[in-house]
Amino acid sequence: MNFDAWRHCLRGRLMTRLRQVDAAIRAYRDALAADPANLRALATMGYLHARQQRYDLAEPCLQRAVQLAPAHADLWFNLGFAQDKAGRHAAAIESFAAAVRLNPKLDRAWYGMGLAHAALGRHQEAARCFSETTGLQPMNGHAWYALGMAWHHCREPDKVKEVAEHMVRFDPQMTRKLIQDCGRADLAHLVAHLADWGR
Repeated sequence: MNFDAWRHCLRGRLMTRLRQVDAAIRAYRDALAADPANLRALATMGYLHARQQRYDLAEPCLQRAVQLAPAHADLWFNLGFAQDKAGRHAAAIESFAAAVRLNPKLDRAWYGMGLAHAALGRHQEAARCFSETTGLQPMNGHAWYALGMAWHHCREPDKVKEVAEHMVRFDPQMTRKLIQDCGRADLAHLVAHLADWGR
């Protein structure tokens, strides 16, 4: 064990708990100076940069982390998240795909992959990913909404209707948003009971 790196990581962890993110990043940077292959420092520093929306700094940390620990699905997810937020959707899809190969039940990776496909206009692929997400998280209104929008962009009105009829049972607010965003006035009766429909 590299004692200096361990000490800096402890300081980074404390600073993170105290919500002093810049101080935490400095501590993890010191840990990496002492041990360039310190997985905890790389992964956490990448995560903290992403929290600050510094995706240009997060991605190299997370790239190095997945090189050191390629069997960790969560690291691949974090890398995909940073890449997607940076607008590197094709790279994000590859990272999310690596995550779900390692852990097919990682619903947030399926969801992220769906968003990245949708950003590239690949709505059929997005629908496939969102279908996986809703299978794993059947009460996730945001995932069902994304699935409905993917079907809308695929020009599959019957599938949009199926999504709306299913989702209204547990998330009428997101159902209303789907109906409005798809311009499906024919489905308005599903959410007519909402007091502020039409606002």
